[in-house]
Formats: sequence, structure tokens, C-alpha cells
Amino acid sequence: MTHRQRVQLFLLLTPVTVFLGVFFLIPLGTIAVYSFLTPGLYGGVEWSFYHWNYGRIFGWADGITEVFEPVYLHILLRSLGLAAATVAICLVLCYPVAFWVAGLAPRWRMLFLFLITLPFFASLIVRLYAWLLLLKPSGLLNTVLMGLGVITEPLDILYTPVAVILGMVYIFLPFMFLPLFASIDTLDRSLIEASGDLGARPVQTLLKVVLPMTVPGIVAGGVIVFIPAVGNFIVPDVLGGAKGLMTGNLIEQQFLSSRNWPFGSALAMVIMALVLGVLLVFSNRARRAGGRT
Repeated sequence: MTHRQRVQLFLLLTPVTVFLGVFFLIPLGTIAVYSFLTPGLYGGVEWSFYHWNYGRIFGWADGITEVFEPVYLHILLRSLGLAAATVAICLVLCYPVAFWVAGLAPRWRMLFLFLITLPFFASLIVRLYAWLLLLKPSGLLNTVLMGLGVITEPLDILYTPVAVILGMVYIFLPFMFLPLFASIDTLDRSLIEASGDLGARPVQTLLKVVLPMTVPGIVAGGVIVFIPAVGNFIVPDVLGGAKGLMTGNLIEQQFLSSRNWPFGSALAMVIMALVLGVLLVFSNRARRAGGRT
């Protein structure tokens, strides 16, 4: 690389580096520092080391100033479970549709891609309140099902984990579909035809040929959906109620209602560490799966 190319690269990377440093690394470092500080009596922090914030989550609290409560670990695990379920459902729904759209003529393909992104033209809050009207006991879903005689009493869906998963799947479907479509659209169709010519059944072709070649799209979609889903607080707040409380809601409460910034920071650092660990394991397995093909 010549001196001129290095200068050009430096000039191109400097704005991005400064932006990430100011708006990502500095806030992240602030949260990390706050997680080891003492909570202020009326909010804020006191500048003294205080490891009980993590002890309150993992069990080494002293039982006097801080008390260990398993509910925090339960909420963390529930958040991971709901996010994983969201990823799995989005993948199952989007994979066949992405194949179908990839096989359409260009003009129809662009139409369906536009329809996939159409929900972004409306406010997220408005869309969630529409789901609230659909799922409530006197809402459209229960009215139609009772009118058809499918059920005799309203389904208790609203303010449950099921409602949270429905809302998150609805929101994050486009984020799963677009990476999958990009991966499927670049498939070498001749390999699929060759697999059929060699006697492979459709299921074998899917498992041995198609899935390995679309692993990058699956991984990308899974990451893009999992990260915002595990920390989401809007959907649980609107559709979940107390039964659908997730880590994002808990962190929000600690910062805004309880004004316990150090404990909220500790929760944020724990969920970031868990997400990073899950993503590293997932990426490593995906890399191994890709290496076997």
C-alpha cells in the first residue's frame, strides 16, 4: 500500500472511527464504569467501588445493603429464550418465502420486496397498538374466532409471552427476510439441478446443498434479529405486561423509575456479555458448518 493509499484510507476511516468512539465506545465505557459504582441515595452515583450490583444478580450479595433475587436471572433467561424463539420463527417463516420471491420475475420481485419493507412507513407504536386491538379479549381475533364457532370464550393472549413473541416476530420479519433473500438470490441453481439429477431427494438437496450455501444469510439474519430482540423493551411494555417483562424493561425501570443507575448498568453489561457469548458460539458453529461443505 502506497503512502497516498494509506492517507486516503485514513481519511475515509477517521469519520467512522470518531463517530463510533463518541457515540458507542464512550457511552459503553461509561456504563461499564457505572456498574462498579455505589448507587446514590437519591439517584445518580457515588464514586466508590461497589461490586454488589453484580452480586445482586448472581448471588454474592451481602444480604444487608443488597439482596440476591433469582428473579433477575429468570428475566435474563426469559429474554434470551424469547429472542431465540423470535429468531427461529422468523427463519421458518422467511426461508420458504425468500425462495419463492427469488424465483419471481424482476418486476414482481421488486414489488414483493417493497411490500416486505412497507411496515417501516408506519410508526412502530401505531403498529403495536394495532396488535393490541387485535389481541385483546374483545378484539378482532377473538370476535372472528367466536363468530366462526372455533372457540366459546375469548383467548387469553394479550399480556402474555405469546403476545410478546407475536409482536417481535411481526417487527423483525423484514430483518430476517432481507439477508436470507440476498443469500438465496445468489444461489447457483445448477447445483440444485445437479443434485436432483444425481438422485437426491428434495429433503436431501435442501439439507446437503441449499442450507450450507445459505448459511451466511441465516447467520446474518439471526444476528440482526437476535441482538435487538433480546434487549427490546417497547414490545414487552405494550403487549407483554408483567408476564412478558424482559431485560430491556428492567433496565429502563432501573434508570428511569428506581434511579439506580449502577444496578441498571450492571444489568446492561450482563446482557451484553450474554449476547456476545451466544453470538460467538453461534458464529463458530456456523463457520464449522460452512467449512464442512
